[in-house]
Amino acid sequence: MARSIWKGPFVHPSLIKKVEKQKQTDSKRPIKTWSRNSTIIPEFIGQKFEIHNGKKFIPITISEEMIGHKLGEFSPTRQFPGHTASTSKAAPAKAVKK
Repeated sequence: MARSIWKGPFVHPSLIKKVEKQKQTDSKRPIKTWSRNSTIIPEFIGQKFEIHNGKKFIPITISEEMIGHKLGEFSPTRQFPGHTASTSKAAPAKAVKK
């Protein structure tokens, strides 16, 4: 279920403070955050974030296309190992000598 429009987007208060502080100091260091449910707002454009995925921090830079999405959408929590089982059953190609 989506959030009510009259409430506005959710952004963790400490995250807003960090972004404002970063803009005042013109620092280039990324902002580390665990707040995956925070919505990306226009004030975040151009900022660098490190979003925690449960194991490590994933670095991203915010662009205009990301506005309205959640920070967690850009930091996947699962890695797809691939379909290795189906490829291991195939017989290796043998080189034919003439």
